[in-house]
Amino acid sequence: MKYGFVFPGGEARTAAESAYQAEIAGWDGFFVWEPVWGVDAWVSLTAAAMRTERIRLGTMITPISRMRPWKLASETATLDRLSNGRVLLSVGLGALDSGFEAFGEVTDRRARAELLDEGLEILTGLWRGQPFRFEGNHYTVKPTDFQVPPPPVQQPRIPIWVVGAWPSQRSMLRSSISLPFMFG
Repeated sequence: MKYGFVFPGGEARTAAESAYQAEIAGWDGFFVWEPVWGVDAWVSLTAAAMRTERIRLGTMITPISRMRPWKLASETATLDRLSNGRVLLSVGLGALDSGFEAFGEVTDRRARAELLDEGLEILTGLWRGQPFRFEGNHYTVKPTDFQVPPPPVQQPRIPIWVVGAWPSQRSMLRSSISLPFMFG
């Protein structure tokens, strides 16, 4: 069994110190909240990566529907390389009461699910490298040859944990993409 510490919130420096203490105490994972507006999760996890050596690092959860998937692919791959392969990406639709409406984010459940599905395809495609092409209802990505970043350390990809809502069949099928990639 593995154990994850959920950081209740605070500044990136505090997250880094908390991750360090969690690692010393034997925790296996350190997770931060990804707010619509507030202390940036990826900056906090980067600070934590700089203070730790073993503990896995992730969000709880990243609502891809409000992200640019290529930006998230860059952030996660960069942190994965910096941390020597310790990133976990937890994704889902996100909680509407966390500021979606206040900041003009998509609130329709079906649209958020479509954005999540397309975002997952883009993330995993970009992590594999170029050439990558994607044509969806919400996003279009064309192959690029400028400043192509190196892939994540973890192969075949960064582990993705998808939040699924029982008994929704589509949700549960989406969740199956994470099963082969649990803590190792």
